[in-house]
Amino acid sequence: MRKTLVVGNWKMHKNLTESQALITEIRGIVRDEFRHNHAQIVICPTALALASSARLVEGSEITIGAQNVNEHKEGAYTGEWSAAMLKSAGVTHAIIGHSERRQYYNETSAVCALKNKAAVTEELIAIYCIGESLSERENNQFLEVLQLQLEEGLDSISADEMNVVVIAYEPVWAIGTGKTATAQQAQDIHAFVRQWLAGKYGQPVADATRILYGGSVKPDNAKDIFGQPDIDGGLIGGASLKPRDFFDIIRAAQ
Repeated sequence: MRKTLVVGNWKMHKNLTESQALITEIRGIVRDEFRHNHAQIVICPTALALASSARLVEGSEITIGAQNVNEHKEGAYTGEWSAAMLKSAGVTHAIIGHSERRQYYNETSAVCALKNKAAVTEELIAIYCIGESLSERENNQFLEVLQLQLEEGLDSISADEMNVVVIAYEPVWAIGTGKTATAQQAQDIHAFVRQWLAGKYGQPVADATRILYGGSVKPDNAKDIFGQPDIDGGLIGGASLKPRDFFDIIRAAQ
């Protein structure tokens, strides 16, 4: 049975002191109210707070993820950090190919393929993001776009390595806009992704791979979205900065 995963992506919010306070508040709520072990919780603060956050959540149900990772092991790459560096700081997951990275930093699926490989080589769990724009959906190109992102981004990932890869479907038109794909729309895409995984890696890998939904998930729609058979949790943006909202989403995923 696939274990539900809820990932909070804080993006570029919260300074170090604020991050530590927010992590501590969420940890307290989880400690006091989290009663089932079916859902896994990952929080992705800024790079500034990764090491201190990892220390703060030791012994809890929460682990820490990074919002990005460099594809190289080391070298003259100013401002970057490798998978091995992240792992040494206590990081367990890394978001790769988020739509904002693709849009603002020109990350292609080919670059994401290198990042995915770098992450899994260090046994970091790669959360590989795919998604279509509004125009691609309206022009009925979205399945073609998603398939190409999967083919290119997972090009060098073997079936054995898929045990440390999570797919996150994030319709770009629903990120930070308040718009949300219907539960059925999301399920249809997740089923398509799982079918593609079965074709490339075989049904056992497809059945074991977790596929998350990201795109304006809130406490009032989380249960409906997470109740779909192929949706295994969520990649949560703005709501993850609000401790009570974030925990209500976690509870909906259990």
